[in-house]
Amino acid sequence: MKKIINGKVYDTDKATLKGTYSNAGSWRDFNHIEESLYLKRTGEFFLHGEGGPATRYAKRVDSNSWSGGSEIIPVSFKDAQRWAEEHLTASEYESIFGEVEEDDSKVLTAFNLTRATVEKLRRESQERGMSLSALVEELAVKDA
Repeated sequence: MKKIINGKVYDTDKATLKGTYSNAGSWRDFNHIEESLYLKRTGEFFLHGEGGPATRYAKRVDSNSWSGGSEIIPVSFKDAQRWAEEHLTASEYESIFGEVEEDDSKVLTAFNLTRATVEKLRRESQERGMSLSALVEELAVKDA
């Protein structure tokens, strides 16, 4: 399937299939769904999904009638990770995104910041009742 979304081409024939999920129902089941995660050469992920008339892939065919359908949905890196966590095995997930590290140990790191920035961070940490390290870590992972 090939589709252009927001000026970008998403093509299941040219992208790399990374994983597939099916709810194991029959295609005659209105709730049957199959989704595949793809990775483009550009590093962008997308889902190709197909489903019955009671799924998010349903298409209206009349005023009160629905049919199964298919769709391509671009997904962010984080959304691709969430999808993979939910639908793939641990080894499949790690083959796509790399080995998951659970080590939360702290590392002593030095930064060169302006005096004004350091003062602003200190004031913010005091106002929020948290350590300077905790504030910097929170800000660093905020949009990650």
